[in-house]
Amino acid sequence: MTSSVASGKSSLIPCLRYRDAPAAIDWLCRNLGFERHLVVQGADGLIPHAQLVHGGGMIMVGSVRGGDGSDYGNFVRQPDEVGGFETQTPYLVVHDADEVYRRVLADGGTIIMEIKDEEYGGRGFGFRDPEGRFWYVGTYDPWVTEPGTP
Repeated sequence: MTSSVASGKSSLIPCLRYRDAPAAIDWLCRNLGFERHLVVQGADGLIPHAQLVHGGGMIMVGSVRGGDGSDYGNFVRQPDEVGGFETQTPYLVVHDADEVYRRVLADGGTIIMEIKDEEYGGRGFGFRDPEGRFWYVGTYDPWVTEPGTP
């Protein structure tokens, strides 16, 4: 099966919700190197939809808000609502994991998996952003590594 995305960019885009989406967008751009592609500011100060890009990838970010039962947020919970756990986590490919580690640590991120060389290749670490979302950042790029080799 081939991708149906005309641009050739990633066809899988994680969606994350934040209580303070504007602050989260600033933090993600400042520390992880995301760039604003589109940020829709609601009249109420909330962000109903934002797109942040990093290389050929993208995440979508939105504000946590209540709804009438049909809102996307009725089907997801924030980490602090489920004991700090996540059921999935974004993996961000970077050129220098040590540099990103230093920025994250200096700007309010909480390291939960120390930086290390991975047995499958690359170097990476896990952290929680200021709202508790779990991220993993590393230099392992599965698009350029030969399958079956680290």
